[in-house]
Amino acid sequence: MGSTRSSTLASTEDLSLDGGARIMPSGLLELTDGTVRQKGYAFHPSPLLFHEPSIGKVQSFSVSFVFAILSTNPESGHGLAFFIAPKKNFSGAFPTQYMGLFNNHTNGDPNSHIFAVELDTIQNYDMRDINGNHVGININSLRSMQSFDAGYYDNNSGIFKKLTLASHKAMQVWVSYTRETTQVDVTMAPLDVAKPILAISVPIAIVVLLAAVSATIFVHVWRNRRYSELSDDWEVEYGPHRFSYKDLFDATEGFNDKNLLGTGGFGMVYKGLLPISRLEVAVKRVSHDSNQGMKEFIAEIVSIGHVQHRNLVHLLGYCRRKDELLLVYDYMPNGSVDQYLYGKEGKTTLDWTQRFQIIKGVASGLLYLHEECEKVIIHRDIKASNVLLDNEINGRIGDFGLARLYDHGVNPETTHVVGTFGYIAPELARTGKATPLTDVFAFGMFILEVTCGQRPIRQHTEHTEILLVDWVLEHWNKGSLIDTVDIRLQGEYDVDEACLALKLGLLCSHPVTYARPSMRQAMQYLNKEFPTPELTRTHLSFSTLALMQNDEFINPYKISQSSMKTSLSTISSLSGGR
Repeated sequence: MGSTRSSTLASTEDLSLDGGARIMPSGLLELTDGTVRQKGYAFHPSPLLFHEPSIGKVQSFSVSFVFAILSTNPESGHGLAFFIAPKKNFSGAFPTQYMGLFNNHTNGDPNSHIFAVELDTIQNYDMRDINGNHVGININSLRSMQSFDAGYYDNNSGIFKKLTLASHKAMQVWVSYTRETTQVDVTMAPLDVAKPILAISVPIAIVVLLAAVSATIFVHVWRNRRYSELSDDWEVEYGPHRFSYKDLFDATEGFNDKNLLGTGGFGMVYKGLLPISRLEVAVKRVSHDSNQGMKEFIAEIVSIGHVQHRNLVHLLGYCRRKDELLLVYDYMPNGSVDQYLYGKEGKTTLDWTQRFQIIKGVASGLLYLHEECEKVIIHRDIKASNVLLDNEINGRIGDFGLARLYDHGVNPETTHVVGTFGYIAPELARTGKATPLTDVFAFGMFILEVTCGQRPIRQHTEHTEILLVDWVLEHWNKGSLIDTVDIRLQGEYDVDEACLALKLGLLCSHPVTYARPSMRQAMQYLNKEFPTPELTRTHLSFSTLALMQNDEFINPYKISQSSMKTSLSTISSLSGGR
């Protein structure tokens, strides 16, 4: 090309280096040393003028280089990029999928004036990558204008032969631009193969990119070790301590099945032992068949990043890797409450003192979430399996994956129904709108579950089910409320506390939203600051299950206004609520 821009480097010593880049004793350029999230840059020592003002066009240019990606594991990422840009300062750029060229704000910004050819070893769906071994041509974004499998066309057969970028083998790359055709050609081949005649060609108006720009050619590599991770702007604002994927991988012995604690709606939970601190942790890792995704996990991070309370399972930190988010919690050695209520026959159960203390602990944790946090946090999935037990059998609320935040005084947005059937308040099932009082409903069901030792919904006959709250209510109507206490306690319980728990459970799980107490009021009952709530027959004279099964939620017993006022007056007499 007659007008091709020419500039030859005598050696690697002529390069201007930044980040983790260094010249090795052998004279080879090493751009990263394997450190996690490291960036390395090698710049042409002086700017090259591509734009010709006299004709208003960009000069033709070509560049070639040899590279090898040396990694300890095939999962290393993210690759290498040759690029042209008007600056050398990339301190604000992110590593990982942004390859040290952009961040979440600048990616896609037309004012970046960056042209790049990426050699990408990780498939990132946000960047719409075709696979984890491709070449992409990019302008102002890591979402490639054109991409193709890494490889070359054999000069003899014309057959396309694939190359593996992270194979540890040296490869050649040729990048050229022809101003007459405004076409970019990219060619690659193994080191011992002559330049292929047939290149990958993309017509592109690069003059728009480089007009009036005195640009510098840069060659840049960002490479991670086996444990590649992701980072976004929301992590800066909310992010608690971040763990490396390697530490979590080692802590769980490679997420070995023998360390699996359980599987939930979000994924699998593993027990781990951190390698340096020797701290026992629980690591929640999204599973491939999870029904929830990254949005819910981000909500979890935002919800509990700054939440600290003795009755909440503490989030110690997190890690993001590819399409996964891993959450690291305090390890709760005594498992969850449901394991004691419904465990194998002969398994030690919880005594009454422990049960009542757990109920009070969960109430305290919910009160904190609803009224004492900077933002209201609605848990949305209070149940026995989400209440974990520490060394002292204190109840701690876990699994904030369904939490919804909203500012005090602002109505939460209506969304699809989430939660566990049996704990879902009637109005939540109908509208999808979660409020603190829908948490109160679930808490009421939890109280009854712990006190009675029975699940919220159980099969009554082949074709019918019975709701625990209706069963307890039936006994209350018969004057045999105490008969609903778990028979495994063998009569070893405080009768007054058990009656308090049962009545409060009925009150909290009232089908009518505003007949329920707030968590502050419930806490005052449990602390015996107020007498045990006395329920009237008109107050709870209808079936909760009937309401939940009726699409329109019309009270089949037609509650009178007077009875409603009676039920609400019980609550309004309490103090300290919002």
